[in-house]
Amino acid sequence: MAGFDLFKLSFLVSLLSQSQSHSNLNNNKGGDTDITVGIVFPPTCNRIECPIYDVIHSGNGFEIRRYNSSMWVSTQPIHDISLVDAGRTAFYKLYDYIQGKNDNHQKMEMTAPVITEVKASDGPFCDSSFIVSFFIPKENQATAPSAKGLHLQKWGPTYVAVRQFSGFVMDDDVGVEAAALYASIAGTVWSDAIEKSHGGDASTKYIVAQYNSPFEFKNRVNEIWFTFYM
Repeated sequence: MAGFDLFKLSFLVSLLSQSQSHSNLNNNKGGDTDITVGIVFPPTCNRIECPIYDVIHSGNGFEIRRYNSSMWVSTQPIHDISLVDAGRTAFYKLYDYIQGKNDNHQKMEMTAPVITEVKASDGPFCDSSFIVSFFIPKENQATAPSAKGLHLQKWGPTYVAVRQFSGFVMDDDVGVEAAALYASIAGTVWSDAIEKSHGGDASTKYIVAQYNSPFEFKNRVNEIWFTFYM
């Protein structure tokens, strides 16, 4: 068990500090090559639990998914210029949480993806806001405990515009990938729905989803998400 816990520790450290898809969890296997703008089912989700979704539209370099209701445990907003550094700050509390350092002393299995909600700053040297979240396994959602410094988020059915990219995520990548997703859906009904869902908020918001362990160097899957409601 100590070895397994160490693997899980390394897995989550990588997801948070490297900052670095088709139907549902039980369908479709991942591809065998690195990803540029194609969409595949994340291979990690064949091994560990991921939130379940349906693909409702496939576009040029993007996909529209409808996720079922889900539960996430999240950090408070972290203000930093670096997603990488924010991930390091978030890691220990999230890892301690799934290891039982919560109000119910309840342990949980590793899931994927670990997501980071980004509210981008207005300038290159200004702090952005990052909220890092861990997907609560289905068997634990009804009794998900609270913990100091963390909060639970219940998502209802949610639509997500998705763009995938490969490799180890770095700070310089995420803005470029988010801009590419925005460009690919511009002028579509999905773009209109996203604008309406965010109520005219002038700030740039998106989610970075990370799936892989640090020991995987091929077939890495990362995603940019724009969430919205229909």
